[in-house]
This record gives sequence, structure tokens and C-alpha cells, in this order.
Amino acid sequence: MNTSVIGYPRIGKDRELKFASEKFFKGEIDEAGLLEVAKNIRKEDLLKQKEAGISCISSNDFSFYDNVLDTAFLFNVIPQRYKDLGLSELETYFALARGYQGDKGNVKALAMKKWFNTNYHYLVPEIDDDTVISLVGTKPVDEYLEAKEFGVDTKVALIGPFTFLKLAKFTGNKKISDVSAKLTEEYIKLVSILASKGAGCIEFDEPYLVRDLDSNDIDLFKNIYSSILSNKNGVKVLLQTYFGDIRDIYNEVVKLDLDLIGLDFVEGRKTLELVKTNGFPSDKQLVAGLVNGKNIWRNDYKKTLSILKEIGITNVILGTSCSLLHVPYTLENETKLSDDYKNHFAFAEEKLTELSEIASLFGTDYENIEVYKKNQSLFEGRKDSEDKEVQAKVSAITDADYVRLPAFAEREKIQKEILKLPLFPTTTIGSFPQTQDVRKNRQEFKKGIKSKEEYVEFNKKKIAECIKLQEEIGLDVLVHGEFERNDMVEYFGEHLNGYVFTEKAWVQSYGTRNVKPPIIWGDVSRKEAITVEWSKYAKSCTNKPVKGMLTGPVTILNWSFPREDISIKESILQIALAIRDEVLDLEANGINIIQIDEAALREKLPLRKSDWNSEYLDFAIPAFRLVHSKVKPETQIHTHMCYSEFTDIIPAIDAMDADVITFEASRSDLQILDSLKENNFKTEVGPGVYDIHSPRVPSVDEIVNALTKMRAKIEDSKLWVNPDCGLKTRGDEETKKSLINLVEAAKKIRG
Repeated sequence: MNTSVIGYPRIGKDRELKFASEKFFKGEIDEAGLLEVAKNIRKEDLLKQKEAGISCISSNDFSFYDNVLDTAFLFNVIPQRYKDLGLSELETYFALARGYQGDKGNVKALAMKKWFNTNYHYLVPEIDDDTVISLVGTKPVDEYLEAKEFGVDTKVALIGPFTFLKLAKFTGNKKISDVSAKLTEEYIKLVSILASKGAGCIEFDEPYLVRDLDSNDIDLFKNIYSSILSNKNGVKVLLQTYFGDIRDIYNEVVKLDLDLIGLDFVEGRKTLELVKTNGFPSDKQLVAGLVNGKNIWRNDYKKTLSILKEIGITNVILGTSCSLLHVPYTLENETKLSDDYKNHFAFAEEKLTELSEIASLFGTDYENIEVYKKNQSLFEGRKDSEDKEVQAKVSAITDADYVRLPAFAEREKIQKEILKLPLFPTTTIGSFPQTQDVRKNRQEFKKGIKSKEEYVEFNKKKIAECIKLQEEIGLDVLVHGEFERNDMVEYFGEHLNGYVFTEKAWVQSYGTRNVKPPIIWGDVSRKEAITVEWSKYAKSCTNKPVKGMLTGPVTILNWSFPREDISIKESILQIALAIRDEVLDLEANGINIIQIDEAALREKLPLRKSDWNSEYLDFAIPAFRLVHSKVKPETQIHTHMCYSEFTDIIPAIDAMDADVITFEASRSDLQILDSLKENNFKTEVGPGVYDIHSPRVPSVDEIVNALTKMRAKIEDSKLWVNPDCGLKTRGDEETKKSLINLVEAAKKIRG
């Protein structure tokens, strides 16, 4: 049985791409230096897969920032404002991704959104009336030929034209129907060039097919691929889907002149049923995505081999369920984690071994083979994962535990009277810049170089400086800066029972931003107070209100690698009870504004609206209420959400019953405002007035204009003024300048 990998982590075994890119941004290395690092990463990734015996390896899965942005560049979908900067091609590319502020101009970055149901982010292409779609790039061809130089014959992975068009933002009068034929024509040119260079197979990634599709979508897809497949030039075409099933279009897809079809059997609820009920054509090969590309637990060979048997066809290639960029690079980096844990995990490199082992077992009397028996021994139960006390607490939750009293309107009056904040109160989302000295302090403490007393004293000094800075700037509600935190999820996990931590299990979130998701090993409970002492100290440094800063249960779950032996609902409720303990401790210590971030609320929501009758929102929203339902009326509960499509779940967000919700809104041109107004959103709200994922400093006028737009859709009494996310990744100077402008803009609007 042959094997296929959709894509591989491109950050490098030791995050080489991140560090090289950041040096390039600072001018410490030139383009040639950055390109050399990228080439070495690609070579190592390709050879690693070849050595593991993978049959179908992808090229063009590498990216400096994002594959959707790569596709926009490939086909000249570059707004004129970026071209006008007169930068080099690579600098222009990064200007779209990060924004640009310098002697050649001042432009915002493209909008950024979550990639389907993952914590990876893509850049949203803009197609305006002046866009001339044309194949101007050579990246897929260059990287295919480079792979051949390394001795690896690859399939060329492309973001498919249907998905690209459905994800793009049309900013003028043009619609998809106006550009689809031209984009298809340019894809056909690319296929022809690749064929002339010897490419044997092209993979078109079309994850948008797993969403709800209407008749127009189906017609668009069929028209695009009828044209492409009529011009294959002898190249085999693989249509690759992932993150779900293609129930709306399965029968149309299998009729097309495709050579291979990739289907997701992990997240595809109906994939197996579709294949068994409708059959699969004998003239095509099925790439069965059965090795999970999004979680780190070892594959259950018994289950996977059983599904392969049940599929019941012979022309099957075993594949990953999605790209492996969503899991860490290798367990080889984990030198401190005991084998008792590591034996249960498979990162990207280990998943290559799983693919090879499962493929070798298929069609054999595998129950007597040692590789199979060793695998099955991992699934005999983990007794150390159970905590009967935690399970009893979850069982004891009642309906009353989800209800906060009094109702929002009454609480709002009480809080306004007690807090006495000005109109358009200003605040930040929580974190302040994690500068080199902050990171060094934390690392030296973890390595035992610094004592706990020295570590705490350093952080207190930073907190006092942060409070003083915010007072000088004139912010109304202050934060302590989060200098003690490595990550908004990992930090909390370190103070919870049931978690396992890694050293270098980094996963790309966007661009150079990598996160290290902790692993939920067992039942979760709070070991100790987590944030109370830091918040108390910050409060002692000022007479202004200070927000306590927490991460919510849904986000902690979604940004961890979750268990697979219990339900998502059970895990979230366990975490919710742990965070509730922290909320009540903060309140008892005089913190009367508490922010509980739920940045990842949407990530486990089914991609299909037709599947929304599943219970996800029915337990995710109450789980948030469970966290704060016992606080006093005068305690103001905030939450924060970012970089997802929230417009269609606004009623559910309002039902979280927070007092204030801050949203990412700056990159999406405040599109969420209309939905808030249409749904009579009751909660006070702070749509982000500037983009913190870009180094550029917004002007006062820019923020005033944003606030003016907001006032047209949000009552003045409900509008907060804040950046669109935490300031952890920014520098001190740009942060200070941006916040000074933010406060000045709020004062102008008050006037």
C-alpha cells in the first residue's frame, strides 16, 4: 500500500524559519540569507519523508508566511497599494502579511482569519475591480525542480482555485463569476508548465468542499475542474480534501476525470458512509486520510486497519487526514519527557512511521505481528488519567450553576455606578511586550539559574513599570502585563492537574508566531491559585481599576492537544470548574474586573451549518457561564475573541452573558459591527481599533475614523476602546506610541 502526506511542518526542526525571518525583518540578514535557510528546511523535510518510505510527498507546501498568500502572489492578486510601495518581491510579500510603515509608505496588512477549524491563520486575498489575474509567479515550479535536485520526485501541492475564490474578499463590484474563468485559465497554464518540467502529479487542495455547498457552488466547482481536467497534459490530478466530508458534492466529484481523490476519514463524519453507499470508481485511486494530522496521540492500528477493510476497495493509498503543519515536528526534541508519555504520542516525524507501519500491516495476518501488538498495548487504558473527585464535581453541576443573577441590564447599571468609568473607556487586551529581558528571566528561573525570589522580584518590577506606563498614557482600565506567562494556554496548564508539557513541540499559528500547545493527559483540576498574587500586586500599584486576566475553558481546551478517550464536553467542563475557582479567588482579593479570554470559541464548531444542531454550542456557551455565574453583580466580566468568523454566531456570543466583549475587528474592516446591530447585541463591546499583528503605529485620525464607524452601529454607552489583541509580540516603542494615539483618539471622540 502506498502512502501520502498532504503537507509537512515548514518551521524547521528547531524553528529555524521563525528566527531567520525575524532577523530579516530587523535587517540582520539579507534576502539571500533568508532564502538559504528556507532551502535547507525544505531539503530536510523532503528527505525525512523519503527516508520514511512515503510514496507521495508534496512540494510547494512550504511558505514564508501562508500558502493562501503564496497563491495570491502566484496569480497577481496583489492590491495596488502594496505594489505602489516599490519594494522587492519578498518585501512586498511581507508587507501584505505584516503591513508596512516606513519611508516608502504606510499600509495595513491583509485581513487574517482562522484556517477552517484550526488555530492556524491565513491571509485573506483581496480582489478588486482593478485586479488583473495572471500567472506571474514561479514558486510551485521552482520548488518542484528543487525537490528533484534533492532526489525527491514530488506531487506539487496547490491551493485549489475553488477554495481560493471562496476565501477571497471581493472589495469592488466584481463577483466570483467575473473572475473564475480567468483564474481557471491561469491554473491551466501552470499545469502545462509543470507538465513540461516533468511533474507527474498535481495535488489541488480544496478544503472548502467540506462546507455546506449550494447549487451555485457546485456549478462553479464543476466548471473550474471540467476545464482543468480537459487540459491535464498527461499529469495525474489529485483532488485533496480535509477537515470534514464532501457529502454535498461527492457524487459529482467521483464522476470527474480525476486520477486520485483524497478524503478525510478522521473528521469526515460521513466519509466512510459516502464511499460505502455510493461506491468509488475503479479507475481512480482513493487517498484515505486515516492518520490524524491535527492531534498528537498514536494511531490505533486496529481501528485504522478495520476502516481500510470496511472501505472495501483495493486502489487505496493511505494518507494523513490533513497537512501535518498542525502538529509539532518531532518527538526527538523531547529529552525531558519520559517514555511512559512519549510512547503514546506521534508528532509529524512519528506519523511518517505510522503511515509506513500501517501500510505494511494491511493485507497481512497483522494480529500476530509484533509492530501491531506493541501498538495495541498502548490502548489498554491509562489509569493515571482518572480523578474520581473531578468526575464527581462535573456530575454534580446543575442548571442553576450556568445562570448569573441579576440579569445583564441590572448588572450594567450597578457596574457603571461603582466603576465610574468615562464614556468610551480605554483598555488593552492583557499582555504587554515580552521583551528579551522578560523571556530571559523566565528561562533562567526554569533552568534554576535564578531563584524564585529573584524571578518574582523581576516580574514585580516589570508590573510596576507597566502600571506606571499605562497611567502616564492615560488608560482607564489597566492590566498587569502578563510578564510571568509564556503562553495564554500553556501557563494555565502548568498550574492545572492533568496536563503534560513539552520542550519544543512548536506549531505554527501564523507567520513567525509559533505556539506550544500543552497536552491534556488526564482529568483536569486546579492545583493552586494561578494569577491572584500578580493581580493583587498590580492593584497595589495604582488607584485605577486593574483587570484580572484569565484564559477561558473552551480556549484552553481548543489550544491544547485534547484527550481522545473522553468527550470534548467532559474536558471543557472540567477546565471550567478549575477556572471558576480562580475567578472567585480573584474576586475575593478585590479584583472587580476579570477578563476571561475565549479567543478560540469557534474552533470546534462544525464547519457545516447543517451540523450546528450538534451539541457544541449547547455546552461551550454554558461552560463559559459556569466560570463566572457565581460572581457578585458589581464584578465586571470581560471576554475577548479574535481572528474567526463570529458574525453568524453573534446570538450565541451574547448568550455567554459577559458584561464586556472585545473583538478583533481592525483587519476585517469592522465587518462584525453590522451583525452586532442586527442582533441587538446587549453586551458592552470593544471592537479592536488597530491591528497588533503588524508593527505599524496607527495614527490618531485612523483610530478616530474607526471609532466614528463604530458609533454608527454601537451605542456610545456600550462602546469600549482597545487594540484588537494582546501586545505580547510587539516592541516597547511601537506599543507606547500606539496606545498614546488610542487614548488621544478616545479623548477626541469624547469631546
